[in-house]
Amino acid sequence: MAFILNIETATRVCSVALAIDGVVTSIRESHVANSHSELITLFAEEVMNEAGIPFSRLDAISVSMGPGSYTGLRIGVSTAKGLCYSLDKPLIAISTLKAMAAGMAGLVEDDQFLLCPMIDARRMEVYAAVYDLQLRELRPTEAVIVDDQSFGELLESHNILFAGDGAPKCKEVLSHQQHAVFHDEFHPSTRYMATLSEQKFRQNVFEDVAYFEPFYLKDFVAGIPKVKGLR
Repeated sequence: MAFILNIETATRVCSVALAIDGVVTSIRESHVANSHSELITLFAEEVMNEAGIPFSRLDAISVSMGPGSYTGLRIGVSTAKGLCYSLDKPLIAISTLKAMAAGMAGLVEDDQFLLCPMIDARRMEVYAAVYDLQLRELRPTEAVIVDDQSFGELLESHNILFAGDGAPKCKEVLSHQQHAVFHDEFHPSTRYMATLSEQKFRQNVFEDVAYFEPFYLKDFVAGIPKVKGLR
């Protein structure tokens, strides 16, 4: 029986769940922006207490690795690594987009659909990948500047479900595509990580805790300070 604590902070969603043998038994989530640092440790304690499982019983810590928010990913990965060090447990890393695709698969009944999870980036850019319903990656994770030609070749022959907080950008320019379906109210969650985490645990696919870094996809670009007198 495997006890895995799952952590998701790649977007504005802060989600923590305890899964036993790949099944979520307790979960906490917040959609309040910039709340990750305040809530992540509290959520971890709450899900463990609710399940009546001490942290020492955990078999692994699993974290959403990105792409996504630079700050959010840093908080999630730092917390996961801290737990791994203090508890002497292995670290599992799950692609944020693949976990989203795992959740999206439950939204479609037609087995011919493809899945395109999207995370909002800057301006008209999104982080995206394309999967089939067996979660095989058909188009790798990339930063896409969305225009009316985006995903055109795939849309000629497949229905594609676009979901995530980047999907509204895509909807603006691809709503004319008859094979494009959009689900705006879909967000990353640890409930979609649990099965993937369990699979990696069974396969002994772990990260090097000392050297693991989030998958940012793009370099961090600092904003211009808005304090008067600073440039």
